[in-house]
Amino acid sequence: MLEQLNPDLACRIVECVREFQAKEDVVLPDRPDNPSDDWALQVLADHADDLTYSEAKCTIDDLERDQQAALVALMWIGRGDFDATDWQGAYGEAVERWTKRTAEYVLATPLAPDYIDEALAQMGYSCDEGY
Repeated sequence: MLEQLNPDLACRIVECVREFQAKEDVVLPDRPDNPSDDWALQVLADHADDLTYSEAKCTIDDLERDQQAALVALMWIGRGDFDATDWQGAYGEAVERWTKRTAEYVLATPLAPDYIDEALAQMGYSCDEGY
């Protein structure tokens, strides 16, 4: 089911994003004050010099477009927007809605690593136990 993104790589991204979001100075709103597309950029602007942020952003930016869409689809499944049995629907919508700001979107989404981890678990993968 998860052909576009290697689960090991997804777990590495979970770890990077979790490390960034766990920092005390990172505050992600539950609901953005500004619902425009650039709210994620505004939230992350103060962290441009943060090495943890840079590593997570570069890791996601280096993914192919289909891999980025798979990552977003996982996040949506873990958040409950889609069911794990509707992988094709989640992935298809993520492909349609893809932007070059995928890294910022993932990094600025509260609980993103938990959502991705949950979706992986629903699909039979575990970041804790390997594959």
